[in-house]
Amino acid sequence: MDLEVLNTSRRWLAGGERVVLATVVRTWGSSPRPTGAMLALRGDGLLVGSVSGGCIEDDLVERVRRGEIDLSRPSVARYGVSADEAHRFGLPCGGTLELVLEPLTQGSGIDGLCEALSQGTLVSRTLEMGTGVARLAPAAAADGVRFDGEKLVTIHGPRYRMLVIGAGQLSSYVASMAVDLDYRVTVCDPREEYTHEWHVSGTELVRMMPDDAVTQMRPDGRSAIIALTHDPKLDDLALIEALKTPAFYVGALGSRRNNAARRERLREFDLTDAELARLHGPVGIDIGSRTPPEIAISILAEVTAAKNGISLPTMPRVEGARAARERAACGA
Repeated sequence: MDLEVLNTSRRWLAGGERVVLATVVRTWGSSPRPTGAMLALRGDGLLVGSVSGGCIEDDLVERVRRGEIDLSRPSVARYGVSADEAHRFGLPCGGTLELVLEPLTQGSGIDGLCEALSQGTLVSRTLEMGTGVARLAPAAAADGVRFDGEKLVTIHGPRYRMLVIGAGQLSSYVASMAVDLDYRVTVCDPREEYTHEWHVSGTELVRMMPDDAVTQMRPDGRSAIIALTHDPKLDDLALIEALKTPAFYVGALGSRRNNAARRERLREFDLTDAELARLHGPVGIDIGSRTPPEIAISILAEVTAAKNGISLPTMPRVEGARAARERAACGA
């Protein structure tokens, strides 16, 4: 999402257009967008990105068209301070957000930032409010947006990583959606017949054995590993290594019966009950998925819940929902 906004800004600047970059730097109460959310506004009112549900964007467009935004240096705008203003701009009750409005120039470093992001690099950008000059530096995944009135520090690039085992059709949908969700996606498959036609942009393809890929990845708490080959010789190798790591999500495709057999196989490799309990299998939530795109949505929904720390005890997990349907069909 960052790349779309920044690449468009870069293209507009190269064409000689005036461009204002708006960044959410603080929120109070309920807010439709998190800190770090961005949009770019062109001088004629065209925009890309989002900082709210739409009403604030409309106001910014009108302010740019009327020349009410200072184009000499960055400034701050706040929305939703009063109940009337919150209602006017469609903010939830009590919601307030603060934006930095930055007129982009050659000193903004947008070219360098876009180049770094195209390489999958995690970058911090520090904007000096007094001068409008920005500098880039390496960032850590745990870094966040900081604003003290004089400097704005924003983080750009993929903070989460995903390793997908298997380069089949389903994997292409999962990987594509994961890229859109700002994951840095690696797809592993040693089978040439599958990797020869892999063409999902924004992903890295490796042809090593899955356990080696997990080891090389060095998963941390911002990593997800999903095994999708349906081949125990490949999936199990990845899972044996993945379940021993701090990865926030480890999942495997397959039926309930296949996953029960898989758990028994994995026990033979000295995985503990606690490690086996971390395995999501069958992977995804039950939304009646039948086609590969629908199954991919199901998988990414469960991954997103795990990423955001949301438990799904009342949601239709694939394993529980399918078992319930089978019992109902049998009259149990």
